[in-house]
Amino acid sequence: MDLNKLYTFNFPTKILFGAGIIKKLGAYLHENNLKSPLIVTDPVLKELPLMNIIIELLESSEQKVSIFSKIEKNPIKQNVHDGKEFYLNNKCDCVIGIGGGASMDVARSIALMVNHSGDLFDYEESVGGDALIKNEIPYFITVPTTSGTGSEVGRSSVISDDFTHEKKIIFHSSLMAQAVFADPELTLSLPPFVTAATGVDALTHNIEAYLVETIHPLCDGIALEAISLIGESLVNSVNNPTLEDRAKMMLGAMMGAIAFQKGLGVVHSMAHSLSTNLNLHHGLANALVLPIGVEFNADVSEKKLITIADKLKIEDKSSSGLVNYLLKLNQEIGIKSPLEELNLNDSDVNNLVNVAYKDVCHQSNPKSVTREDFEKLFKKVL
Repeated sequence: MDLNKLYTFNFPTKILFGAGIIKKLGAYLHENNLKSPLIVTDPVLKELPLMNIIIELLESSEQKVSIFSKIEKNPIKQNVHDGKEFYLNNKCDCVIGIGGGASMDVARSIALMVNHSGDLFDYEESVGGDALIKNEIPYFITVPTTSGTGSEVGRSSVISDDFTHEKKIIFHSSLMAQAVFADPELTLSLPPFVTAATGVDALTHNIEAYLVETIHPLCDGIALEAISLIGESLVNSVNNPTLEDRAKMMLGAMMGAIAFQKGLGVVHSMAHSLSTNLNLHHGLANALVLPIGVEFNADVSEKKLITIADKLKIEDKSSSGLVNYLLKLNQEIGIKSPLEELNLNDSDVNNLVNVAYKDVCHQSNPKSVTREDFEKLFKKVL
C-alpha cells in the first residue's frame, strides 16, 4: 500500500483511508449539506492538540462545531442521554464519533436516541429492542484515533448500566456509520500503553472470531489476514512506530470488527467482567486473558490455532506455541498485570464469575463455558 495515496472502499460502510485523509472531512460535510456537527469524544482526547487541529479544519469549512465529552472510561447510559440533550440543544445535524471504542459507542447511541424516545435500554438487542429501531438516524461519521475496537465500522454499542454496571448491547444495521475517516497519522501520538492495549484488543477480536464455529468463510478470511497484519506491526507500533505499521494496525482493527460479526468468546466475557468490576482498560483486560482463553480452547480448536500460529509466523506451530507467543508478546509491548496488587478475595472472584457468565460473548465460544470453568480461569488470571 502506497501511503502517499488516499483510498476509498466500501464494506459496506464507506471508508476513506490514508495519511492526511482527515483534511477532507470538512469538505465531505459540506458536500452532504451538513453544517452543525456534534463531535463525541472522550475528555482526555478533547484536551489534546489533535482535537484542536480537527476543530480548526472543520471551522475553516464553515462548520458550527459542538463538542460532547462527558464519557466514562466504560460508558454508562446517562452519558448517552446527556449527549442526546446536548445534540438537541445545540441544533446539530450530524454526529461525528472521534476516538476509541468508548467514544464510538456513545456517539452511535446518541445518534440512535436523537429520533427515538424512551430509555436507551429499551432498544437492547437481547430483549428484542432492536425491532423498535425504526426512525431515521442522523448522519453518522466515525474517526478512529486508536487501532483496537474497530467500532468505527461496527453496528453495535456496548453501554453499561449506571448502577449494576452490567454491559448492554445495542445492535442494528442502521447504526453503521455512513462514512469512516481512517487516518493512521491520527494514531502516531498515542502513548505506548494505549497502542499496546488497543492493539491486543484488535488481535483478540480476530482470533476469537476465527475460532467461532459458525460457518462464515468471508469473516474467516478477513480475520486471518488481519492477524497477519497485526503480527507484522504491533510490536513496532508500540516500540518504534512508523506510519506503515500504524496503517497496518488500523486496517487490522477495522477487519476485526467486521470478522467478529461471527461472534466472540470466553476471552471477551472475562474481559468485560474485569472492566466492569475492576474498571480495567478493555484492551488490557483482553491482553491478560487471551493466552488463558487460547489454552482453554486448545482441545477443541487445535487445527485453527495452528493456522493462527502460522499467520503469526511462530516457529512452534501448535496451541502451546501460540500461548507462549502471546505471553511473550505481552512482555515485548509492556503489558503488565495490576491484578496481583489488588489482593482479591473469593467474594471478588464470585462477582467476576457472575458478570462473565451473564455476558453473551461466551455463548459463541467453540467450547461451552460453565461457572466452574470461569472460576478456574479467573483464578489463573489473578
